[in-house]
Amino acid sequence: MLSAEPITNKHKLDLEKVRQDFPILHRTVYGHPLVYLDNAATTQKPWAVIKAIEEYYTGINSNVHRGVHYLSQLATEAYEGARKKVADYIGARHAHEIIFTRGTTEGINLVAASFGKQFVRQGDSILISGLEHHSNIVPWQMLCEERKATLRIIPVDENGEWSLDGLDDLLRGVKLVAVSWVSNALGTVNPVETVIAAAHRQGIPVLLDAAQAVQHMEVDVQGMDVDFIAFSGHKIYGPTGIGILYGKEEWLNKMPPTQGGGEMIRTVTFGKTTYNDLPYKFEAGTPDMAGAIGLGAAMDYLNSLGLPSVFEAESYLTTYAFKALQTVEDLRFVGNARNRAGVFSFLVGDIHPFDLGEILDKQGIAVRTGHHCAQPIMDRYCIPGTVRASLAFYNTPGEIDRLVTGIRKGVTMLQS
Repeated sequence: MLSAEPITNKHKLDLEKVRQDFPILHRTVYGHPLVYLDNAATTQKPWAVIKAIEEYYTGINSNVHRGVHYLSQLATEAYEGARKKVADYIGARHAHEIIFTRGTTEGINLVAASFGKQFVRQGDSILISGLEHHSNIVPWQMLCEERKATLRIIPVDENGEWSLDGLDDLLRGVKLVAVSWVSNALGTVNPVETVIAAAHRQGIPVLLDAAQAVQHMEVDVQGMDVDFIAFSGHKIYGPTGIGILYGKEEWLNKMPPTQGGGEMIRTVTFGKTTYNDLPYKFEAGTPDMAGAIGLGAAMDYLNSLGLPSVFEAESYLTTYAFKALQTVEDLRFVGNARNRAGVFSFLVGDIHPFDLGEILDKQGIAVRTGHHCAQPIMDRYCIPGTVRASLAFYNTPGEIDRLVTGIRKGVTMLQS
């Protein structure tokens, strides 16, 4: 068993101080201190985010953009300021390339509906991979059924990595590539730059599901030359119900709005409606101002810690967890990619993942069990699901040790 040496000796973060920023980390579950290892599902929120939302509702609560009164102006400045923070965080050229959505799912659906309506025709294809979350499968299936197009799949090998032999052939006749940057189910960090370059050689735009990436690695959409990315605020220490779709200005200008109503219009008559400029033509109705401001606060918080230090802490902890889990007898990882994030899907012997997850829960250890909204990759391995432990920079080696001890206890109980 690896010793629980202080993580603060291995990188620049003062972890004890950082953990004070997250109130929920100090609660107990069934009489045990909480060990929260379900960060791929949602991350916990620092005081900075909680207070930003509270300050919005208690100090400037008002609708944005059209109000001339003082509170509306303050709300507009905070809301549009959050858009600029997101643009800076991901390296976008323009703030108006940032569309506020409800999350990754809505962002992907927006592109499927809008890009699909404008550019996809009968006989065309959409290319995804075998590692996708359902949110990056079902919208494209729906589009292909509607437009009589074809869904193509990048195959996945036994290690949980893309098999890119024959990629150029797969790309022929494709109108859009939509793939995950990091697998939520296996933690595989996919070689998206390779796919982007190959797609662009054939003039094909690329959308990245970045829900599991933006919180774990540097994002530079201009440097990557990616056409669209979608991600969720609640997975990057922000509120639920807010997300981001980034799109290159040239593509967003060509795409029609998918919802009608207030804000997305320039003029309305009974005879004709003209649409607003970017980003507003894609943001019909009253937006989630508090959510956007909270997301901006999350990005401020991460920047205040120093993103290199955050990523270094996670890298160290991922290595520690990988070694520690390997000490558990009969534990096998599902997916063993060479390049992986801090997501570990595993099974132990013939124990059902739900049973093991339930016993861990009774010890105060929160993990996820099931197919993780990625049923096709579970079918690839002929399993019903896995236990998934997923890390954030506020986790500690001691918590990993508790996970390993908890697994061993669960094995003893379930096999006795």
